Amino acid sequence: MRRRRLPGQGRLLAAGAMMALGGWLPWVYTEAGRVLIGAVGGGLWVFYAGLIVLAGGMLPPQLRLAAVVQGVLGGIVGIGIPVWQVLHAWGLVGMEGWAPAPGLVISAFGGVLALVAAAQLARPGQPEPSSP
Repeated sequence: MRRRRLPGQGRLLAAGAMMALGGWLPWVYTEAGRVLIGAVGGGLWVFYAGLIVLAGGMLPPQLRLAAVVQGVLGGIVGIGIPVWQVLHAWGLVGMEGWAPAPGLVISAFGGVLALVAAAQLARPGQPEPSSP
């Protein structure tokens, strides 16, 4: 028996994985080296939101609304915290002496992908058959 999946569930799984990974990678490169802001501060929140998004991607088609809500909430966190981090660093020291690291970028793109997947899940449609 093949399991049916909703359009956008695969994107939601990918977004959750990106956010979970991005939460633990370094978020800021400085002249003194990389700074692991991710696992200490905002990255931990992005990691938790990524796990919620990942769980939303695994829900059955009957719980489409729950998957949409999880995608939207996770996407807001996945975009909001990295944007706040960049604006906060910019306000403190300007754009000199630091650069965004992979964790910050992956987390933000994961948040965007979660919102795209939630929008795709919110549209009514038939489940697609999953590949074997």
